[in-house]
Amino acid sequence: MKQKTVSGKCLCGAVEIEAKLAKEAMGACHCRMCRQWGGGPMLTVDCGQDVSIKGENNVGRFESSEWAVRGFCSKCGTHLFYQINANGQMFVPAGFFNEADDLHFDHQIFIDQKPDNYSFANDTHNMTGEEAFAAFTPQESE
Repeated sequence: MKQKTVSGKCLCGAVEIEAKLAKEAMGACHCRMCRQWGGGPMLTVDCGQDVSIKGENNVGRFESSEWAVRGFCSKCGTHLFYQINANGQMFVPAGFFNEADDLHFDHQIFIDQKPDNYSFANDTHNMTGEEAFAAFTPQESE
């Protein structure tokens, strides 16, 4: 099966990202940091490690936790990615990509941190923070 290639630019055009999606779906993160960073749940697509960034000199990085870095355009502030340190896996906001309108919304993480003031009607696979860490953290072989 051929992976879908998507692309987009930040608001000012200084950074462009092209990626091959790990799967044609998007998910929501309800953790406190994502909600603080973006004003609500973060809707992302999993781009794996197959990501090309043009305008890298305009990418600011913030180590938001021991296990991940958040990237943003240093000129206009557009949120660019959330990257897991252990394996380089990159999650990009779904709205960043021009071709993301037809993606299936299939999962929500940190559902245990979701406030009661909103909810999605979609039937999704829901994971707590602990389950998300287990799912997205590479396991060391014994």
